[in-house]
Amino acid sequence: MNKIKNIKQNLISFLKEEVLKTGLKKVTLGLSGGLDSAVVAVLCKEVFDDNLNCVLMPSQYSSKSSVEDALELCKKFDIKHEIVSIEPMLSAYLKNMDENSLRIGNFSARLRMSVLYDISARENSLVVGTSNKSELLLGYGTIFGDLACAINPIGDIYKSDLFEFAKYLGVNDSIVKKAPSADFYEGQSDEADLGYSYSKIDSLLKKMIDENRSKDELLALGFEDEFIETIKKRVKINEFKRRLPIIAKI
Repeated sequence: MNKIKNIKQNLISFLKEEVLKTGLKKVTLGLSGGLDSAVVAVLCKEVFDDNLNCVLMPSQYSSKSSVEDALELCKKFDIKHEIVSIEPMLSAYLKNMDENSLRIGNFSARLRMSVLYDISARENSLVVGTSNKSELLLGYGTIFGDLACAINPIGDIYKSDLFEFAKYLGVNDSIVKKAPSADFYEGQSDEADLGYSYSKIDSLLKKMIDENRSKDELLALGFEDEFIETIKKRVKINEFKRRLPIIAKI
């Protein structure tokens, strides 16, 4: 419990200090009804109170339960929020995407970030990110979409560790207990897309990344060769999403 308490205090200090550096007083974030944005919203509420503005941005593909869960969280923690449907904007371009769910999902993520940044301009606020460490390492996010932000308080926390942290913060059970989803479409599942559970992936990432274990050591620990190679490849090919664009030197 002390470890979780310390993490909370560190993240609260991080949020206070980083926003203060910008000279701004307000923050804006997208609230999806999922675990990650719920955790960030609760942290930001404690730090910024009414200077936090959460934005719900459903589309025609969003699940009804996601919106309901987000609204329930806002009610429980008295979080200021607004709803901006991206359905009209998405519909205007939909015919160009050949019913490709991945393209529609990525386009939706970029529409949401455009809305967030416009609202942050209106509010003179900073956009706070909600991507966890597992997603960032795996590249399971949309570049210049949900990955875009000014600061990110949970980017060094693995997804599997966020569940316990969310419980500690008092996040609604309906959010903590539901299957992780990017909400690209009704019934979409992160773990189905990734091919493995976050628990299994994170157990490998902690050894591979945090402890820098060799392939032989990972095999000796019981990880399957195919699993190691799949995750290692995914981390490598998505590295470009985790850094600023590379500029040629002349």
